Amino acid sequence: MDDTLLAFLTAASDDDARRLIRLAGGTPLRDGPARTFLFIGEADAVGLHHWMDIFPALPPFTRHSDTDRWHLTIDLPEAARVEYKLSVKRRGRRRLVLDSLNPRRARDPFGTNSLVTGPGYHRPVWSLVDSSVPTGSFETLEVDSAMFKDTRPITVYLPPQDANGPVPLLVAHDGGEYVEYAALATVLDNLIAAGDVPPLACALTDPVARTDEYTADDRHARHLVDEVLPRVGDLVGGVGSIVAMGASLGGVASLHAAWRFPGTFDGLILHSGSFVTALGGPHRRGPVFAPVVDFLAAWRTEPGPLPGRIYLSCGRFDGLIADNRVMVRHLRSLDVDVAYDEAADGHNWENWRDHLRAGLIHAFGG
Repeated sequence: MDDTLLAFLTAASDDDARRLIRLAGGTPLRDGPARTFLFIGEADAVGLHHWMDIFPALPPFTRHSDTDRWHLTIDLPEAARVEYKLSVKRRGRRRLVLDSLNPRRARDPFGTNSLVTGPGYHRPVWSLVDSSVPTGSFETLEVDSAMFKDTRPITVYLPPQDANGPVPLLVAHDGGEYVEYAALATVLDNLIAAGDVPPLACALTDPVARTDEYTADDRHARHLVDEVLPRVGDLVGGVGSIVAMGASLGGVASLHAAWRFPGTFDGLILHSGSFVTALGGPHRRGPVFAPVVDFLAAWRTEPGPLPGRIYLSCGRFDGLIADNRVMVRHLRSLDVDVAYDEAADGHNWENWRDHLRAGLIHAFGG
């Protein structure tokens, strides 16, 4: 048994046990690929709850003797990254709580999770703020939409340096969430400064009714092409190459817009695209995906001219992994320059963050 684990289990008091773990740097304890999770508290059962669709079943925590101290040791794959909460059952009720002994956190639109990583995972340095790097600026446009009969704010990231001609443009679906949870603006600052991508602008688009607009909705595609792109072009003084990017249903919306308006987009970046070709199945694909199924059937029959460069990524623990592998094989059978990456991760923003550099370099022809 690990010395720190033994000291935790045999500490004179729970406060002493907590103090010991804080001094050790928090949990989980690490030994090669092994990760040991700890919990202190009154409970009938404790488990580790993750949001991975494809992941080995995990045993419950083990209570130490008649104490309120619990532990669980599992092996993580090399370079794995897992977001989780602790499942604590007490008096017949189960609660999901953050791991108070683990200081590492990951955020998403639904809140905060605890984070554990395998021995080979390191957050990319190009996703971290560098005070020596010039930063881009933001400007917000109010776009009147005939398609949706409303007015929509479109925030545009402007590069910190001139593009010396028409400005390459990235159109990011769920753009606000890419900035908030995937450090998109920081990534663009760093990649532009390093010369990995040209000075580019980014239109950050956000839906009002996501499951309607991003499930192969012709109104959305026309809104992008006829209403958003001209306004952004006016702002930056002329647009060069255009790349659409999206995650999950945003990936579907990106591919659909390129299909409906061939020749408009020069590249696509598709993170964990919801490329669902049938309803039902083990990952509970309900009727919300019916328009996606219909679109993909039509697209496969008549793909039309596609953007020349397409980048895809997906987590191996994501229930969409099989669909993405099928999509990659199909795209590679067509006249498209395809790049594809997988990671030992799930369906989350920080996984998509970690693939931004590869996608941007590929899609913009770097």
